[in-house]
Amino acid sequence: MSPWMWSLVGGLMIGISASILLVFNGRVSGISGILNNTIFFKHDSPWRAVFLGGLLLGGLVLHLSGFNPLEAEPIYKDHENLVLAGLLVGFGTALGSGCTSGHGICGLSRGSPRSLMAVVVFMLSGFLIATLTSVVMRSL
Repeated sequence: MSPWMWSLVGGLMIGISASILLVFNGRVSGISGILNNTIFFKHDSPWRAVFLGGLLLGGLVLHLSGFNPLEAEPIYKDHENLVLAGLLVGFGTALGSGCTSGHGICGLSRGSPRSLMAVVVFMLSGFLIATLTSVVMRSL
């Protein structure tokens, strides 16, 4: 199967799982919020822990089965910068009251104006940083 087909299947699975969580549990599947509330034992953490466990278990099962549809090489191997980037993303999700999955997948599908603005800011920021990084890396 071609890479775009895997992306389509993955996107459909994400959309279906987000819909199931919203319809049957009344919750939005924003991963950063789910993780934060699980770590700090806020609200109804048991379902959150099960949700996160399913994400980890699915990845583990695919890894152990040797399944790798894209066989992509990591494009960036500087671990210090990856940790810094992860911390900045965490700060940004707290500042923006949600993450790309919460705003982009669930918020936009519900017609949330706040999510629309958040996604516009996410995307523009990503385009800007990617462009600046590319320009700086080419000049070195």
